Amino acid sequence: MKAANRSSRRHFLKAGALFSSLDLPFLIPGSVLGLEPDSVPPSNRLTMGGIGVGNRGRGVLASFLTFPEVQFVMNADVQRTRREMVKEMVDQKYGNQDCRITPEMYDVLDREDIDFVLIATGDRWHTMLSILAAKAGKDIYCEKPCSLTIEESIALSETVNRCGRIYQAGTQRRSSPAFQTAIRFARSGAIGKITEVHANTLSPGTRHEWLPEEPLPDRNECDWDRWLGACPWRPFNSRYVAGGWRGHYDFHGGGILEWGSHTVDLCQMANQSDDTVPIRYEPTPGGCVAWYASGVKLVMRSEGWMGLGSCSIRVVGSDGWVEVGDTNKILTHQGPLPVSNQGLERGTQREHDADLLNAIRTRSSTRANADVAARSHIASHAAYIAWQLGRTLEFDPVKNEFLNDEEANRMRSRAKREPWHI
Repeated sequence: MKAANRSSRRHFLKAGALFSSLDLPFLIPGSVLGLEPDSVPPSNRLTMGGIGVGNRGRGVLASFLTFPEVQFVMNADVQRTRREMVKEMVDQKYGNQDCRITPEMYDVLDREDIDFVLIATGDRWHTMLSILAAKAGKDIYCEKPCSLTIEESIALSETVNRCGRIYQAGTQRRSSPAFQTAIRFARSGAIGKITEVHANTLSPGTRHEWLPEEPLPDRNECDWDRWLGACPWRPFNSRYVAGGWRGHYDFHGGGILEWGSHTVDLCQMANQSDDTVPIRYEPTPGGCVAWYASGVKLVMRSEGWMGLGSCSIRVVGSDGWVEVGDTNKILTHQGPLPVSNQGLERGTQREHDADLLNAIRTRSSTRANADVAARSHIASHAAYIAWQLGRTLEFDPVKNEFLNDEEANRMRSRAKREPWHI
């Protein structure tokens, strides 16, 4: 990147910091600043790259492409068909053929002109790539779950902070008006003192057996070794790379984490516990019950919900309760929340993306920053470990270790295949 462009970008970020001090909305529409698509100088754009942008990632990318100040320039993916779909999508948006694609993630990370990256691989790569991106000086949007272990959660938070990068987890429900409204209602005292928070999770179990071996594809079609990354080697099967990796222990953190990365995270927010995690975990047949040091109970369960949609949460107080889900309906012990649900659309991806772009400009923290994500993931991992062991575990939220249980502490990390390490 030329020195003149670096200078222009610095002025752009300083300008963003000035606007943030004026107590304006978290994102100033581009039209207000005259930033229509044809009027944003290239030197004032935030340049974006992608790594592993598949089905979910293309939805996130489509949202980012609606911002005129964002310029997507390059995508890396070990699967040829996926990287070509991204190129077609981006080139159609910009009306040119300029989007670069590559099978090599370092081609994206080594580009000095890329300001931030979208990481949308499978879960096994999320922490590793976020750490590599932070060390390469990139700001980060990473899909969830953001880690596979307690160890990865800690390493993610520590590295992002040490490198001074802006990080946002793909927990877009933190930006949802419906969830935010329900949480504000719970915090307002309308249900009394909060005593319980309930997180909608999935069945915790995972599989350990391998799928049948299939012929290894050409490396340009799918680089199987790189797809595996730090995970233990196993024979290739096309179902893995088509999304069938979910539910396999080596690639997945189980059903508590799958939805808990959203819902446990929202319960942490509702309980104002973003700076800690529960200290006691008692497994149940379909999930886990945990307790904070304050005495508030966190219930992770898949059953008994009111049908308000996926990823529901419930907050229980001494005088009532409130429940909300992805249908955007909010119910309380007295019936529908006494505010209009009109306009309380599911937390749009664009709202979440806007939070990240504002944070990049102002060098401020996002709603779903690395510290917040790490703690909600640690709570989910600890619950899954208790469920696997089938016994109650005590946890130190400062040292991030289990008390008097060596087996549980060994499960805070997983062995990594060479040459990958965090």
